[in-house]
Amino acid sequence: MRRLIVAALLLGAAPAAAHNMWIKPSAATVSGEDGWVSFDAAASTDVFIADHQPLRIEQVKAFAPDGSETRIENGITGRYRSTFDLHLTRPGTWRVAIENAGVQGSYKLGGEDYRVGGRPPGGPGGMRPPGAPGAASAGGPAAKPPGQSGRPGANAKFVPGGPDFALPAGATDVKLTQIANRNEVFVTLGEPSEIKPTGKGLEMVPLTHPADLVADEPGRFRFLVEGKPAANLEVRLIPDGKRYRNAQGEIVAKTDAAGEVSVTWPAAGLYWMNATFQDGTSTVANVSGRRFNYVTTLEVMTP
Repeated sequence: MRRLIVAALLLGAAPAAAHNMWIKPSAATVSGEDGWVSFDAAASTDVFIADHQPLRIEQVKAFAPDGSETRIENGITGRYRSTFDLHLTRPGTWRVAIENAGVQGSYKLGGEDYRVGGRPPGGPGGMRPPGAPGAASAGGPAAKPPGQSGRPGANAKFVPGGPDFALPAGATDVKLTQIANRNEVFVTLGEPSEIKPTGKGLEMVPLTHPADLVADEPGRFRFLVEGKPAANLEVRLIPDGKRYRNAQGEIVAKTDAAGEVSVTWPAAGLYWMNATFQDGTSTVANVSGRRFNYVTTLEVMTP
């Protein structure tokens, strides 16, 4: 077994720079052969404190242990958060997620500026899609794509940046970045089941199953970028309960060459985990960089 390289430390007060998105389950493990879990989903400065904006409930998807998509129930969106329920009808590990992928950036065509991706002008309210210019990412602060100066001209025409985007012939001044954002939570009924990677975007593969996290044992995780180890990746964790302490309590760790990281829990409770990968390469035509974001919520139990 490869030796884990651990670089974890507790930081003092570290104010967040943007609104972080999160999905909070009422419980990550449920006993029995049938059960329910309720979820809150929102974006806020301090994680798990619903005081800014709800996440868009129509973007939430749920998956049964065999990977088949299932439905959420009793969904409602309030001023600060969306809530919904998931009925666990069979044993195993279920996944609830908000995911998106595509491209973001700009180009010129026929003397006009075009902006690719993000929220369309005059579009519906709610959170901007992660990766939109000036918006918080799916889990962390907004970041400018590699090699780009940021928001294109205010009069630029909007073009959706979804998976079907195709650069028109004759486009110039092309500045496009491949984006992929995953905000997911795992909940288990009875015996845990395997969590398999998809090989897309930035993923966390638990070496310690989310249903087996205990405060007196390190949690081990592997991060992959499009199926390959994400080495030297900074992983951030923030414990729940910021309202009742002064310090952010952030834990920062870095992955080793195998993309693996080990986290020592200071206490039991809920933890928001976030990692962002960014570089100047891409396998997508006419795209010059990648920016992938990952968020999950982990529940650590008492010994």
